[in-house]
Amino acid sequence: MSIIKEIITRSIEVKQKIAEDEHLLLQIQVAVEVVTAAFRKGNKVLFCGNGGSAADAQHLAAEFSGRFYKDRRALPSEALHCNTSYLTAVANDYSYDAVYSRIIEGTGNAGDVLLGLSTSGNSANVVKAFEAAKNKEMVTIGFTGATGGTMKAWCDVLLNVPSTDTPRIQESHILMGHIICQLVEENLFPA
Repeated sequence: MSIIKEIITRSIEVKQKIAEDEHLLLQIQVAVEVVTAAFRKGNKVLFCGNGGSAADAQHLAAEFSGRFYKDRRALPSEALHCNTSYLTAVANDYSYDAVYSRIIEGTGNAGDVLLGLSTSGNSANVVKAFEAAKNKEMVTIGFTGATGGTMKAWCDVLLNVPSTDTPRIQESHILMGHIICQLVEENLFPA
């Protein structure tokens, strides 16, 4: 039982650091404003990541395109890895590093938002997607771990969790993502 309690305590400690980091809290607010503005202008919010971060990307995209708290219209949002035919074709014909950048080149528009999740900040396919997004004049929001990794240089908004422990980072990504979803929904669909 003590290991279970220890894991929970470590998760709480990371979240406590986030709650006390004024700069990171400000960056979360900036992300809320960026996403709200994009949806108001009719732009879309795209997500990408690998493994658990891909699952988190899909989860958060569904909060916008489905619903969060409110029964409201769908918002244009999707996770870029969900089309397996596309993903496997590009990975086979080009490389796995190109799977997200290529779809950004084809479907990204100026004013769209790309939200990339990478606990290290060094996932080559996510970094390349951010490069492509910048070329398309999209806004980039990076969810990373403590250092921001290579993605840091390509982020308009960096949400770097103060941890190097992958599970704790991913738990915090979902927390920050849910905060963004809730506040964007409240901005767009006031009571």
